[in-house]
Amino acid sequence: MAGWWRALPRAVRRYPWPTNVLLYTALFSAGDALQQRLRGGPADWQQTRRVATVAVAFHANFNYVWLRLLERSMPGRAPRAVLAKVLCDQALGGPVAISAFYAGMSILQRKDDIFLDLRQKFWNTYMSGLMYWPFVQLANFSLVPVHWRTAYTGLCGFLWATFLCFSQQGGDGTLKSAFTLLRIKGTREVEKAPQK
Repeated sequence: MAGWWRALPRAVRRYPWPTNVLLYTALFSAGDALQQRLRGGPADWQQTRRVATVAVAFHANFNYVWLRLLERSMPGRAPRAVLAKVLCDQALGGPVAISAFYAGMSILQRKDDIFLDLRQKFWNTYMSGLMYWPFVQLANFSLVPVHWRTAYTGLCGFLWATFLCFSQQGGDGTLKSAFTLLRIKGTREVEKAPQK
């Protein structure tokens, strides 16, 4: 295990694209698995496989290219450049990523209307994302080396994927719906606790 951990930085430097894409995909897929666990139902590995497919086919690759494009067009870590990258990411990258997730999942689930989830949940999800991603990307663009940025986004995307998969499976794209589910689940577990 320790050998693998030491080899990871070398792999990221030598093979940045595949290493970042695979790390991002693994973390994004784990977010779906966590969401299923929090719901309390049985594991749906087909659902996690669909999430992994969207992550590897679009999200991870998009983030890899997008983050490098932002760095090339607005290089550096000066406050003005960092803020410009964050604003550009939220105005352009965020909507593209959310749209691709909802449409991609609907295609893989063979839904009749592949844009239904997108129409119903886009704005709520985008507004929820604005409470999370600007802070993540602020740290990303100011502190994280370029060759680690996609992996860092994947690490932070683990939490986002947990929320996004919950929203896709039955939420409405708001943080309130996710917290309501957790509160209800916690209340049920307290009620089920054996009395001594």
